[in-house]
Amino acid sequence: MKLHHSLIMWLLLCLSPAGLLAQTPPMTLRQAINRALGLNPQAQIARADDASATAAAHLARTQLLPQLSFTEDISRGNDPVYAFGERLRQGRFTQSDFALNALNHPLPIGNFATGFSGNWLLFDSWKTERDIHSADMARKSAASTTKAVNQQIVLRVVDAYQAVLYAERKVDVAQHEQRTAEALLTQVDQRVKAGLAVESDRMAAEVNLAARKQDLIAARGDLELAWADLRNAMGAPNLAASQLQPIQPHSFPQSTLAEELATAEKKRPDLMALGQAQQAQGAAVGAARSSFGPTVSAYGDWEDDRPSWTSPGDNNWVAGVRISIDILPIGKRDQLAQQTAAKDRLDAQMTQAQQQIRLQVSRAHIQRQTAELSLQTARAAMTQSAEDLRILRNRYNAGLATITDLLRAGDAERQSQSNYWHAVYGNAMAYAQLLYAEGTLTPDAAEGLQ
Repeated sequence: MKLHHSLIMWLLLCLSPAGLLAQTPPMTLRQAINRALGLNPQAQIARADDASATAAAHLARTQLLPQLSFTEDISRGNDPVYAFGERLRQGRFTQSDFALNALNHPLPIGNFATGFSGNWLLFDSWKTERDIHSADMARKSAASTTKAVNQQIVLRVVDAYQAVLYAERKVDVAQHEQRTAEALLTQVDQRVKAGLAVESDRMAAEVNLAARKQDLIAARGDLELAWADLRNAMGAPNLAASQLQPIQPHSFPQSTLAEELATAEKKRPDLMALGQAQQAQGAAVGAARSSFGPTVSAYGDWEDDRPSWTSPGDNNWVAGVRISIDILPIGKRDQLAQQTAAKDRLDAQMTQAQQQIRLQVSRAHIQRQTAELSLQTARAAMTQSAEDLRILRNRYNAGLATITDLLRAGDAERQSQSNYWHAVYGNAMAYAQLLYAEGTLTPDAAEGLQ
């Protein structure tokens, strides 16, 4: 019976929300990133743009293929020209059809025409080849843009993930401080009853407890907001709050500013996308110039005409080669000017992007160094403040310090803990921002933060 009772209690514990949460493994940063890359609307938009550019590249190549169409035309009428022509096409024209009355007032005639027509562009001054090259570079630019969007999503998830962890630390600290404040109030109350402290000490302890409760409420609110931001970054608005795998404080690889700038110049996907867009637009300008040149195309038509669907008739065909030159290309001049202006705009955007990226890398490099030093300082300050609080607590118990001194030391110790965890996550975030500035913030690289 005891074994049966224990088994039932174990099952109830496992089926409870707390039990289920304990059995669920913590969500890692990599899992959050993978989910975001699959669900975030920005990633979906980028993939759609990539697919559209790929389809456009395939469509551009169809200009090299011959065009072939099939038609089935059914008609009937007594228009003199129509009737004369259809009799000729059907091979049914006779001597009596030359009578004036038959020519001027023909009887209605029907025609079933089955036809094939084709056209093949043989030469267009290399315009099609340049259109294809432009579409290919636009496709590559869209793929690079997708990579850039993915890195933005990874950076945002890293930031939101760490914000949740920091908010959880603040809640833990606030809960600990509230329990400490409750214990202090109990201790002060006993000292007041024993005549070892005055009533104002108890009032100060009560005010301190109220402030700690308020801090806990605020910390829990910050945690809810952090989870809302993480849900938004992941594109999962219905994601339930769960355990996250902590990011442990540790140092990250160091590199020089020159190395980071060189890496950014080669790896930044948005810079690559802009360069590929430049090449695509350059090819578009070339295609616009080619449109002024001559074009050569071959064409052919075959048609079978019958008075009814099943009646015999006659067929005819025609084939030829057409050479055409636009002798008044007013619209093409405007199109060339438009494409040239777009190319000039992309050139200016490239220069601006290069300058901005250099600034981003330089700023990230400085922030990375500052964050590393801040972490070391915060760790030392937390250790020192904890020791100061221990000493003042002993002095207060011995009647050698006031309650104000003790509360002030508690505030300093609480702030030092908050500063330390802020420095821990700030250090990891600074490294993530440096990777993003370099263009190397992939899911694998982000996994190294944990």
